[in-house]
Amino acid sequence: KKPLGRKAYGHIPHLPESRIGPGDHKCSTGQARICTEKVRDKNDLIIVQEKLDGSCVAVARRDDKILALNRSGYLAQTSPYEHHQLFSAWVRENEGRFYGTLENGERLCGEWLALAHGTRYNLPHEPFVAFDLMREGVRMPYFKFKERLGEKFIIPRVIHVGGPLSIEAMLNILEPSGHGAIDPVEGAVWRVERKAEVDFLAKWVRQGKIDGRYLPEVSG
Repeated sequence: KKPLGRKAYGHIPHLPESRIGPGDHKCSTGQARICTEKVRDKNDLIIVQEKLDGSCVAVARRDDKILALNRSGYLAQTSPYEHHQLFSAWVRENEGRFYGTLENGERLCGEWLALAHGTRYNLPHEPFVAFDLMREGVRMPYFKFKERLGEKFIIPRVIHVGGPLSIEAMLNILEPSGHGAIDPVEGAVWRVERKAEVDFLAKWVRQGKIDGRYLPEVSG
């Protein structure tokens, strides 16, 4: 069973010209325009962050217990994959940090980089990078999220804050990675906030990127 009765994290839609994988979908034309060309008005704020390439996971506080989950929402300790087992063990070792960060009903979503998937990293920090704090389907706005985490967790490198950022402009500032990627950085994520609430997210992934290229079941 899924302890939250739902997925821990959904899929972010892609911007135009982003590489689309199985099960992926594109954002609307209007959303793409807001991200890369023109905002609706002064109430739009756009934050662009480096996209990380690992395993999407989450840590939830439910009934005052700390739960390590995979993206689908199942307990990581029940996964057949070793990197999920490692994540579950790491969460148990760091329970105090999560109790000090999460309120009941919240979950911290992030990327688990203990195993190379499609990008290799020489990590300058621990293998968990937190990118969203959520309650049900609602995301915490970026600056409130950053304040809540403080120095307790690593978050994705921010490459832009303000108005729209074109894909061309993003590529000019994407490298070098803020997380030690030794392969080309996979892409970036646009967070569009409006009146201090998260409106939508969109992402761009470079063409030619092969999902899981370093996993043994893919590469041998």
